[in-house]
Amino acid sequence: MNEQVSNKTRKVTVRFGREEFRQVESSFRKTTFRKLSEYVRAMLLGKAKTVIYRDRSMDELLEELILLRRELNAIGNNLNQTVHKLNAAPDIPESKFWLSMIATLRDKLEPQVGTIKERINQFSEQWSQKLSAGKASSER
Repeated sequence: MNEQVSNKTRKVTVRFGREEFRQVESSFRKTTFRKLSEYVRAMLLGKAKTVIYRDRSMDELLEELILLRRELNAIGNNLNQTVHKLNAAPDIPESKFWLSMIATLRDKLEPQVGTIKERINQFSEQWSQKLSAGKASSER
């Protein structure tokens, strides 16, 4: 690590009003800086800043897609558990009938669930690309 250690020997004190400080802090939180002092120094010296831009509508869509994916996984788990329980109880006369019904249902659902999951992944990828593009354009 050839990082150059920079001793900060000069101090500048700046006072902000409540609203001014709120604005500075709000802007700081949208960046990748870890310390407010680094952010203020970069602002004063005109250095490049990485601003994180988030499209809130895309966030809401992504949250909904995540919930949908979880629900699909839960449905699949429930279906698998049902099949395992039916297989564990072959003595019941209706078990063969229910196994065939579930197999038919699974065969119809699997392709549709796969398609839905693929679309969720595509939306997630688009969201990630928009986020990356937003970051790149804000760095300039």
